[in-house]
Amino acid sequence: MPRIAAVLLAALAAALVPAPAGAALFHDGFNNRDGLLTNEYRYWNHLPSRDPRWQMTSGSLFTRGGTGWTGHPDGCWSASRRGRPCNASDVFRLNTRAHRFGDVRVGFALENLRLTSSDRTPAEDWDGVHVWLHYQSEFELYYASFDRRDGRIVVKKKCAGGSTNGGTYYELGPGEVPGYPIRFGRWKHVSAAIRDNSDDSVTITMRRNGRRLLRVTDRGVGCAPIAAPGAVGIRGDNDEFRFDDFTVTPA
Repeated sequence: MPRIAAVLLAALAAALVPAPAGAALFHDGFNNRDGLLTNEYRYWNHLPSRDPRWQMTSGSLFTRGGTGWTGHPDGCWSASRRGRPCNASDVFRLNTRAHRFGDVRVGFALENLRLTSSDRTPAEDWDGVHVWLHYQSEFELYYASFDRRDGRIVVKKKCAGGSTNGGTYYELGPGEVPGYPIRFGRWKHVSAAIRDNSDDSVTITMRRNGRRLLRVTDRGVGCAPIAAPGAVGIRGDNDEFRFDDFTVTPA
């Protein structure tokens, strides 16, 4: 099938050195029946999901055609129990339940379908798809932005304390780098790797289809480097997208 072939080719292109068989620390190929996998309603109401490995604090995660899918973001303020009539995926926050991921590479195939906006979530330059690393909580984490409305990539750190949902964001390295517009409807492979260094700094590297886009080192901007293992995951803002073969390997 064309989609499957595209995903496999992108995944092969992504790895500079292929990981040996069995090396994955986490993998999800979304080979479930179509429908709701989990959502914010299940999280906040302490209900089981179809895959207990995932935790979703905002929005809804569906499976469709063997891929993970946001559904059509609908601008609702909260998600319905079954993801219909409301999925609230214009604010999409998905992370692994496990917080054991230290020096790792997070990679997956990504198809960006369209950007959206609503009365709840007006359009912003930073709308798009982002990868979480060393996620301690919603207040303390790193994220790497791959697909943004303004065509920029960036790595940011969120430190606890501040006016943005209980925290403050700090740009790392060169900050926002232009020249990376979203290519809608095309599968690509993205990955973000994080590594703790001997001097207590933390280095993050972004790649797309195997090519390095950006490498930054955090030596304590805003707060101490977040060196502790944490969860990993995906954040989406005003974006409908699909993703597949979400894989975590040692970095």
